[in-house]
Amino acid sequence: MKKDIILCGVGGQGILSIATIIGEAATKAGLHLKQAEVHGMSQRGGDVQSNLRLSTETIYSDLISKGATDLIISMEPMEALRYLPYLSPTGTVVTGSQPFVNIPNYPDINDIYAELDALPSVEKLDIESVAKDAGNPKGANMVLLGMAAPYIEIVTTDQLRQAIATVFERKGSEIVTANLKAFDMGVESATKN
Repeated sequence: MKKDIILCGVGGQGILSIATIIGEAATKAGLHLKQAEVHGMSQRGGDVQSNLRLSTETIYSDLISKGATDLIISMEPMEALRYLPYLSPTGTVVTGSQPFVNIPNYPDINDIYAELDALPSVEKLDIESVAKDAGNPKGANMVLLGMAAPYIEIVTTDQLRQAIATVFERKGSEIVTANLKAFDMGVESATKN
């Protein structure tokens, strides 16, 4: 089994934390893992992207070819569109629905939604609102990871939960609990359960 994932968002949204958690779960599961990251001006709200390749077999390249991505996990909708050329015909996009307007010519959100809704498999959710409802306003990335969990498939939701606990353990039990709650609310929001 193999899963090629592109994680994307804007600097400061927690994309690299998602990559770390998926990587931790994959490592504990004994999977082969390759990761390549791009940190474009991440401190100034620029594009942050990570190729994450997981497999039961040996992986030879860090990068995912165009048209071969199984899953795009995006913190915001326009960043999801940026990577659509990499999405396979059977791939899925899981994205936050609220725009992060960091450029003056950000496209009309309805045009972005129309393009996303034309895809065969897409999940959108206001992850920021769900994170606030979970009592963890900074946990939108964990909500997004929870939404994406059923689509990752090569690692289980329970393995991801254990990885969250491991990754955030040094920050204390309250942080672990808050992130797990946000993750679980994301899982509950996913339509593929």
